[in-house]
Amino acid sequence: MVTISLCMIVKNEEDVLERCLNSVKDLVDEINIVDTGSTDKTVEIAKQYTDRIFFFQWTGKFKDARNESFKFATKDYIFYLDADDVLLEEDRKKLKYLKETLDSNVDSVSMFYNAGVDEYGNVTLRYRRNRLLKRTRNFQWKGDVHNYIEVSGHIINSDIAITHLKNSHAVRRNLSIYESKIKNGDVFTTRDYFYYGNELRENGHFQDAIESYNKAVERKDGWLEDKIYSCVFRADCYRLLGDKEKERSSLFLALELAKTPRPEICCRIGYNFQQGSDYYSAVFWYELATTLPDDPNKWSFTYPAYSTWYPHQQLCVCYYHLQDFEKSYMHNEKAREFRPTDERILFNQKLLESKRKSLSSLSK
Repeated sequence: MVTISLCMIVKNEEDVLERCLNSVKDLVDEINIVDTGSTDKTVEIAKQYTDRIFFFQWTGKFKDARNESFKFATKDYIFYLDADDVLLEEDRKKLKYLKETLDSNVDSVSMFYNAGVDEYGNVTLRYRRNRLLKRTRNFQWKGDVHNYIEVSGHIINSDIAITHLKNSHAVRRNLSIYESKIKNGDVFTTRDYFYYGNELRENGHFQDAIESYNKAVERKDGWLEDKIYSCVFRADCYRLLGDKEKERSSLFLALELAKTPRPEICCRIGYNFQQGSDYYSAVFWYELATTLPDDPNKWSFTYPAYSTWYPHQQLCVCYYHLQDFEKSYMHNEKAREFRPTDERILFNQKLLESKRKSLSSLSK
C-alpha cells in the first residue's frame, strides 16, 4: 500500500480547516500545513492534527506557496487540498480503496473537483485536476493565480471527487494580482487572458472582460478549452450589455471551436432565441442540451445544470408560450426532480396543474 502526504497552504481558515482535516485525517500518513500569515486561530486548529506546521512569507503568487508546501512531503505520494475542500463519505471510501490498490508506477491520479454545489446538493461546476502526485517526480505548480501542475508520465483518471464548500469568493483579491502583473509588465499567456477575463466579468467589468477574452481567442497558442470558454463567457458579457447579436455570434464561434455541441453552449443559444420570443428555435437547443452524453474524462469545465434542471425549466417556459401545457408540465416535473422545493418550479407546477384541469373540463 502506498503512503500519502497531505500538503496544504492556509491563511485565516479557522471557520473551515477543522471540517477539511476531519474528512481526510485517517486517509493520509502525514499532514503538512504551510501558513502564509494567519491572524486568527488557524495555526492553533492545525496543531490539533499535526506538528508539521511551517511558515512562509506570502509572495503574492499562489504557486510559490503551493510549491513550498510540497517540499515538506516525505511519503510516496502528495495529496493537496484547500482548507474549504472536503471529501464526502462516498469519496472517502474511494480514496481508501485507491490507496490500498494503487500501482506505484502511476505518476499522477486525477480526480474530479466539484467546485460548486447548490442548496439541493447538485454539483454546479466540475472539472478534473491532477490531485495525487508521485513525490519523487517533483511536479511543480505554475501560474500566479489559477494554478496548475505540470504533470507527465503515467496518469490515470479516477472517479473520486473533492468537494469545494467555500463560504465566499475573493474575486477582488485575484483581480488585484492580475492588475499587479500588468503593472509589472508581465507577459500574459492565453490562460492568463482567459482567467483575467473571468475575474473582470465576475467584478462587473464586462467591456474589459470582453477585451481580455478577445485576446485569449485570437492567440495562436494556448489550450483550446480556454478559447472555447472565452467565447462562452464573452457571450455572457454581451448579453449583460444588451448586445444579442454579438452574444449569439460568440456562442456559435464557441460551437465551431468545440466541434460538437455542449450543454453550456446549447442552453445559452436557446436562451438567446427565447429572449427574442423565437420559442421553436429555443426548444431545439434546450432539448439538444438534455440529450448530450457526459464525458467522465473531460478536463475542462462542466456545468451539470445545463444538462439537467435548467434546460427542463426553460422548456417548461417555452412550451407554455407555445400553448403546449402537457409538455410544459412534463419538463417542469423533470426540473423539480433536481430542485424539489424551488419556488419558481413549484409556482409553475400549480399554474400548469390549473391549466390542465381547465383544459380537461372543457374537453368533457
